Amino acid sequence: SGGEQSPCLFQFREDGFLVLEHFFTAEECDSMRNQIQRIIAEMEVPPHCRTEFSTKEEEQLQAQGSSDYFLTSGDKIRFFFEKGVLDERGNFLIPKEKSISKIGHALHAHDPVFKQMTHSSKVQELGRKLGLERPVVVQSMYIFKQPGIGGEVTPHQDATFLHTEPLGRVLGFWIALEDATLENGCLWFIPGSHTSGVTRRMVRAAPGTSTCVEFVGSEPAYDDSQFIPLPISKGGLILIHGEVVHKSDLNSSDSSRHVFTFHVMEAKDTSWSKENWLQPTPELPFPLLYT
Repeated sequence: SGGEQSPCLFQFREDGFLVLEHFFTAEECDSMRNQIQRIIAEMEVPPHCRTEFSTKEEEQLQAQGSSDYFLTSGDKIRFFFEKGVLDERGNFLIPKEKSISKIGHALHAHDPVFKQMTHSSKVQELGRKLGLERPVVVQSMYIFKQPGIGGEVTPHQDATFLHTEPLGRVLGFWIALEDATLENGCLWFIPGSHTSGVTRRMVRAAPGTSTCVEFVGSEPAYDDSQFIPLPISKGGLILIHGEVVHKSDLNSSDSSRHVFTFHVMEAKDTSWSKENWLQPTPELPFPLLYT
C-alpha cells in the first residue's frame, strides 16, 4: 500500500534518519539486555587485553594483537573495552560488566536472541516498506555507553567504515534498549547531511604495517549548531542513512544507554568494498535479512 507509508519514507529521504518510537516492546528490549548479561558472565577476557605493557616492542605486539582481534571480529562475538578500565597488568579496575564499551560484530548470526530480533517480522516488514530487495546484514553491535565513562562518538558517517559502490546502499537500525536522553548520550544528527557523499574512508592498511586500518581523506569541521538531538525512549528505533552525519556525547549521567544496532546493505547491484575492515568470510557470508 504505497499511500500510508510514504510520509515516513519521504521524511527519511529528506533528513537521512527516521525515528520510530516503540518499535520493539519493553519485553523484547529486556530479553536482549538479559541475554547480553549472560554473554558477559561467560566472557573470557581477550589475551591482548591481559598483556603487561612494557617495552616498545611488546607494546607494538599488543597493538597488533588488538588490531587482529578487531579485524577478525566480523564473524564472531567479541568484547571491546572502555579506556582506562584495566591496570598495567590487565586486571579490571572496575567490575567487568561496567567496563565493556561494545560487543560485536556478529551477534545477529551467532546468538539466538539477537538473531531473532534482527530478523523479526517487523524489521523485515520495514525493509520491504523501504523498498529493499536483497538486504543483507553486514554487522551488529551491542553498545553500552556506560555511566560516567561511556565515551563520546565524534561526528561521522557510517559509510566511512562500510563503503559500497554505489553509495547509499547501507542503512543502520539503531534500537534503544533503555531511554536515550540528552544526559546519557543520545544521538545527534545534521538533517539532510546524507546527500553530499563521503569525505573520509577507513581502509585496511597494507599487510605488515603497524596499524591494521588507516584513514583516507579527512572529516570536515562540522558546525555544532547544525546538529539536532534525537532523544528516544526504550524500544524506539532510529533508521540511519549510511551517509548522514551523526554523533553522540559522553555519558556523564549515572544511567547507562544500552543499544543494539545492526547495519544492512542492499546487495542488489551493489559491490562491497574490498578495502573495508569488515569482510564476509566463508564461515559467515552476509546473511539475507528476509527469512
